[in-house]
Amino acid sequence: MDNNDNSNKDEILKQLTVLQERVSKIEERLRIQHHETTDSETEITEQLSEEEKEDRLEAQIGQFWFAKVGIIIFFIGIGFLMSFPFSDVPSFIPILLGYLISVIVLFFSFKKHSLFSHVAGYMTGGALSLLFYSTLRLHYFNSNLIIVSSSLGLLILVIAVGIILNITIRSQSVYLATLGLLLGYITAIVSDDHYFIFASLIILSSIVVYLRLKYNWQILLFYGIFLTYLTHFIWFINNPIIGNELQVRLSPEINILFVLVYSIIFSIANFKRKESYPEDANVIAASAMTALGGYGLILLITLMAKPEYSTFYHLISSATFIGLAIVYWLREKSKFSTFVFAMLGYFALSVAIITEFETPGFFVWLCWQSLLVVSTAVWFRSKFIVVTNFLIYITMFIAYLFIAGSISFTSLSFGIVALLSARVLNWKKAELDLTTDQMRIAYLLTALVIIPYALYHTMPTGFISISWVAVALIYYLLSVLLKNKKYRWMALLTLLLTVGYVFIIGITSEEASYRIISFLVLGFVLVIISLIYSKIGKQKK
Repeated sequence: MDNNDNSNKDEILKQLTVLQERVSKIEERLRIQHHETTDSETEITEQLSEEEKEDRLEAQIGQFWFAKVGIIIFFIGIGFLMSFPFSDVPSFIPILLGYLISVIVLFFSFKKHSLFSHVAGYMTGGALSLLFYSTLRLHYFNSNLIIVSSSLGLLILVIAVGIILNITIRSQSVYLATLGLLLGYITAIVSDDHYFIFASLIILSSIVVYLRLKYNWQILLFYGIFLTYLTHFIWFINNPIIGNELQVRLSPEINILFVLVYSIIFSIANFKRKESYPEDANVIAASAMTALGGYGLILLITLMAKPEYSTFYHLISSATFIGLAIVYWLREKSKFSTFVFAMLGYFALSVAIITEFETPGFFVWLCWQSLLVVSTAVWFRSKFIVVTNFLIYITMFIAYLFIAGSISFTSLSFGIVALLSARVLNWKKAELDLTTDQMRIAYLLTALVIIPYALYHTMPTGFISISWVAVALIYYLLSVLLKNKKYRWMALLTLLLTVGYVFIIGITSEEASYRIISFLVLGFVLVIISLIYSKIGKQKK
């Protein structure tokens, strides 16, 4: 046993010796010296680190920032040089010079990347910008046109942009990608052709989404959304950038549908993203920017240009945004993106109703739309939509009272919708995760006030109390059918209201027959209800 222990110890010592020799060789090769660090050495090291920081900052400014700023200034100077009108120089010479400089700079930035690694990206960007500007000058912004045909000039410009986009995308640099996309949007604007602009925006939006999904460039998505909607807006105000007179234009009217296409494309960037669910702040911001920017532009166009089929476009917008909300919900049970798209869809439907119907008739349609909103909100399990819809519903009823002037039977729709909304909420309360009855009680209280109020203003004086009694009986019937005691309380409160009305108003009524009928009917109903309560009480005992 002792011999074995000694042999094991010797083996371990040999391995430690070998390991120590290897570490020593590594330290010797790396020139690492072992010594104890004194306080004075520590102070010197700290001083050197501060000096190194200053040297590093100086080198950063001198080597990097000067080079970057210099490249930008150089290419701006080349641009001015190309634009300068030389009287004795043919107009194509500056353009050829621009192409030549672009090719030379691109060669050095790609082939000699190791020498210019710290500014290669800026050199590439400057060269590509110069290449685009040289091509642009062949037909655009040039008094002496090299290419007279606008179609040919645009075709060559599109080819140049295609090459630039290919280079910037292959570089896998988000900054160069933003430059390539910007040049694409500029090409769309300078063309000033309706369908070319719309088609270009669809292609560029698709490229933005592709790059967002492939390289996870979230900032590029915001950039693309902004430039796409901005470009369409510039077209809408008659493209003043190229010298046109500032005015709104609608033709072709179908341009509104293209805005919806952009919104759908940008939404795909969130549907297909690789990041794990749930949605983060970037996704929420992108959804809000897509929805608000898209429908905001549509609303602006329809308000300023007033197209003939405005209602149709808002209905299509409503269907599109509600459809996107449904996709968000089915795909990832999204709360915030679903809320944004759904609310905009409901708002677009409201605008369609307002543009189609006269005042105050559209309030009734808006009222029934509120029931649709509640029903879909239950499916989305969105308490945000439920609460927001209720506030809009109350505001809408108050606005109806002020704008309508007189109350008609149609105002009963508000009370009926309140009852149905409360019923829907009660039916699916588990899916909404509502632990209280606050929203349902709010709708029931609203119906409790609105229905008698509407009947008071629409029924003949002698039949007001009778109509209220009929409403109370309906509440009692609902409480039995639905086994819900809240409707019994509504019936009791309605009857108490009726009693107060009969004693205060009924006695002073000049119509004796109405007064007699009101007292007899109310008294009979109260006695019957009392007997029913008495019977129920005995059965419980």
